[in-house]
Amino acid sequence: MSAESRQSDAELLESVRTGKAAAFGVLYQRHVSAARCLAKQLVSSPAEADDVVAETFAKILDLVRRGGGPEIALRPYLLTALRRTVYDRSRGQSRQVPTDDMEAHDPGVPFVDPALTGLERSLVARAFMSLPDRWRMVLWHTEVENARAADLAPLLGLTPNAVAALAYRAREGLRQAYLQMHLGDLPRQGCRPVVAKMGAYVRGGLPKRESRIVDEHVASCAECHAIFIELNDVNEGMRLVVGPLVAGPALMGYVAALGKAGGAAGGGAAGALLGRVRRVPRRQLLVLAGTAAATVVIVTGYHLLAGARPVAAPGPADAVPMISPKRSVPVTEPPAPRPEPSHTRARRPTPAPTPAPPVRPVVPKPVPARARLVASIAPVGALVPAHPGIVGIRLRNDGVRASDELVAVVELPAGVTMLPAASGGTRPMAVSAVRPVGTVDGWSCRPAARGARCTRGPLAPGRMTSVFMRVQVAREAPAGLGPAVHVASGRQRVAARAASGVSAAGAAARFATDGRVTAKAVGNTLLSCPATTKGCTAARRGTGGRADNDLWTMAPVDADDDKSTKSSSAAKLTLPPGGEVVWAGLYWSGGGRAKASGTTVKVRPPGAKRYTRVRATDVIDRTMPAGSGYQAFAEVTRLMGDDPEGTWWVADARLREGVSRHAGWSLVVAATDPRRPYSQVVVLDTATVVDGRHDGLRMPLAGLTPAAVPARIDLVTWEGDPGLDGEKVTLGGGPLRPEGGLREADNAFDGSANGAEGWKNTFGLDIDTYRPVLGEHPVLRISTGKDVVLFGVAVVGVHARS
Repeated sequence: MSAESRQSDAELLESVRTGKAAAFGVLYQRHVSAARCLAKQLVSSPAEADDVVAETFAKILDLVRRGGGPEIALRPYLLTALRRTVYDRSRGQSRQVPTDDMEAHDPGVPFVDPALTGLERSLVARAFMSLPDRWRMVLWHTEVENARAADLAPLLGLTPNAVAALAYRAREGLRQAYLQMHLGDLPRQGCRPVVAKMGAYVRGGLPKRESRIVDEHVASCAECHAIFIELNDVNEGMRLVVGPLVAGPALMGYVAALGKAGGAAGGGAAGALLGRVRRVPRRQLLVLAGTAAATVVIVTGYHLLAGARPVAAPGPADAVPMISPKRSVPVTEPPAPRPEPSHTRARRPTPAPTPAPPVRPVVPKPVPARARLVASIAPVGALVPAHPGIVGIRLRNDGVRASDELVAVVELPAGVTMLPAASGGTRPMAVSAVRPVGTVDGWSCRPAARGARCTRGPLAPGRMTSVFMRVQVAREAPAGLGPAVHVASGRQRVAARAASGVSAAGAAARFATDGRVTAKAVGNTLLSCPATTKGCTAARRGTGGRADNDLWTMAPVDADDDKSTKSSSAAKLTLPPGGEVVWAGLYWSGGGRAKASGTTVKVRPPGAKRYTRVRATDVIDRTMPAGSGYQAFAEVTRLMGDDPEGTWWVADARLREGVSRHAGWSLVVAATDPRRPYSQVVVLDTATVVDGRHDGLRMPLAGLTPAAVPARIDLVTWEGDPGLDGEKVTLGGGPLRPEGGLREADNAFDGSANGAEGWKNTFGLDIDTYRPVLGEHPVLRISTGKDVVLFGVAVVGVHARS
């Protein structure tokens, strides 16, 4: 073995960064067998597997040469990068991925397969991601791949005894990080002293008196009982949660193939791993992975080991990046033992690692079989005076049996009243998503003193139910306490109060739902530069330096084949495979003042031969620099029909021609998506003028329970100019970059619209998509520098914590 090959992975990676290409050859030889084992689980032919492996190593080499990529733990990075490569190839992308695109999807950050969504939110995953790289590396190889210390020693540049000592410290670090995660999430203060002692408790290190106190508490507290079960073997969580996050649903097939290939895992690793999984009680699996995700891991692994067909690569909309959680309690790795210099003749014997104290056998008393309800309530968006809004109530049964009948008494703030259920409009749904109108998911609500009274039948264990209550906020409604809910179920009583109530500003919710749902906005402009004018063709393409509507005398666009229309444009709507429209709303805007009683527009759905006239139900007038402008709304769910996909036409909205004028429309659609995990959708609207003289528009995205994965946000904005920069959309940190148009974070409203047909530049209309991670208390901010815009609609869809 050469001196080069005795270097650790970290040393070899550093050598590659300094220009020593031969070092990467050593890394390739060390890890290519593992890469091939996973590739063969993900693609159908050996030739394609070799191509995927070669492409993945090429990407990593390029990234490391430029200073990126992994620093220590190459194997987990490589496996995640390989899955990303398979995913990209499945979308039909070029094999040569552009550098900027590759860095945007850094394969060092795992992405979650649809079948495993939810694992990334588990405490084991969050604790693992908070550990130092060396600890994560040794835990991956020893606990997931079942590697021996001797096999792992060359990768770390340590002796086998030093690897064993490092693995022991890493396991203890994982336990401590896991406990800290629990301490941060505990809803009850009384559990904190017990959980703080849980580490010593499972090792039998507590005095007898303190152990008795913990015994009694664990026996009567379902949450602490679950913590005890999980903490008693945190390494099981490594195999059931962290393993699939890195290697995907093909984990067990990968481990089995690695054992046969003589890789880092021993020959019996796969069988041992499957045996462990089979022996894990169902209760513990639910604690480890949450809902059905753990079951999917087991079933997937079993079929892979049984010789079933390899798991197919995820589809275009399936892979979701996982963002590492905040490290609220950083874990510091003790200094690793240094290997003895090679020239030393007499080596001192390396002390064996201190064995972990024996686990004290504790058998908690059975937890009483009962329902355990958890309630929450919050405005969806904002409750704005003189506007309708939505209050969301959610109830979850964390117990082990069904609840009794549910009775929820909702207390609304002063000046806020429940609206009666709307008639018609919302279509029946193929899944159990909840709609903001009518009687849904078994709930029935009626107005009551100071609010409403809602009833529902029993709630099954492990299930969640939601009510989105439509309310009207009076013009004089005062700011104050948020809405509250009091739930009775048999003898059990739970209550919750929202942190916010009526607010003077923000965007009110027009629609909200949850389930396997998604939402999007498409649309087009109704004004453009005169087609016969010099330079107009280039402007419509967004080139030539005159793409702003204030540089032209804007004229109506009439692109349809109907001679009776004066202005018309089209946009293409696509839905998820197997999806059905739940709700649809049409927004349109133009110059001049309008009234709801007389503001109409014509709509022609796909396949229709004639237009249908639609009357606005809500109109808001605003004063703009070029004169007055309006935004109108009408629900158009009834127009969706059996096949709403295709080209939608809108014509003859109220507009004014002239310099710096705008007119356009947007169709907002919420639909079911059978492939998505539990999600939430909300449509917020407000016609707010945003200019550089004020702080901009601040929109809290309240009432959501987002997971730590990117959301989809579509924004509809009127009167944006691509030639004026300084327009920003921010959420939490820096400005967000739109997916379409110029894709500039400092010029968000650049005259581009999702689905628009005919040309690239949609003068005075922006319908852009953003994909930020919302965080715990997301606030969307719209600001401008030189430009003045009329902000209209925010369509938010997010994977939710179920």
